[in-house]
Amino acid sequence: MAAPPRPPSEPRDARQALAAASVLGPFFAWSPWFDRAGWRPLTDLLDGDVLAERVDAAATTLRTRCDLPADAVPVRVVASVTFLGLAARLVSPPLGAAVVGGALPIAGPEDLWWRPPTAGPWPLAHGPLDVLPTGDLDDRSVSAALVETAAQGPVRLLLDAFRARFRLSPQVLWGNVASALAGAAGVLADAAPAHAERAGAVLAGALELPPLAGTGNLVRPDPNRARWFLVRRNCCLYYRIPGGGTCGDCVLTSPAQRWRHWRSVLAGPAKPPA
Repeated sequence: MAAPPRPPSEPRDARQALAAASVLGPFFAWSPWFDRAGWRPLTDLLDGDVLAERVDAAATTLRTRCDLPADAVPVRVVASVTFLGLAARLVSPPLGAAVVGGALPIAGPEDLWWRPPTAGPWPLAHGPLDVLPTGDLDDRSVSAALVETAAQGPVRLLLDAFRARFRLSPQVLWGNVASALAGAAGVLADAAPAHAERAGAVLAGALELPPLAGTGNLVRPDPNRARWFLVRRNCCLYYRIPGGGTCGDCVLTSPAQRWRHWRSVLAGPAKPPA
């Protein structure tokens, strides 16, 4: 496939906001895109056959790493987990840039490129981006803008493609998006405590808006620390992989297991919530 034309340099404020986000960790980093071999437009992932190739590659990696037989890893489960990882890469940099960098990058699917991941998060790159300054916006306005531009933008398009190809429930897929966003807000709060309150407020506002409304509840186990955790109302299906277990935010995780997870993150608040 011929590479798309090289975009011009992106606006300075987009670079600065995304650079601030990238310090939070690899899931928050989008690279500036250049016409190098290996990058493919994000729109390629709207093709069901391309998605099937990526999910098959993920299943092969999982089987090899865990020494599992081919029939032990259901395709729909791998597809759900693959989408969760991709959703995290699409929502984390905008959230980080909006909260820590003072500007929300607005990226459509035509503005982003990807490369097949070898290990760790999906490599994503961006072209020139419009931005919405967020420093003077209230938290709910940032939440609404984040949902409109990210969740209702590239994420929704990819969600619809995964749903059509793999017959996945939209409730599971939107739950994955909520999990990705909550995970990003949690990492942000841990890495940049000065921004923890705003990260939690933006997350809470986003989860009150469709299509994320109803995907789960937020809990603040320690009233003295600005750290929220999501309790999902559904599951990403990872537990169906032999040895997979459940995630900390999963609806299937027991209250005791969930509390142990929160305690490990918070380094031991005095007592569990009532």
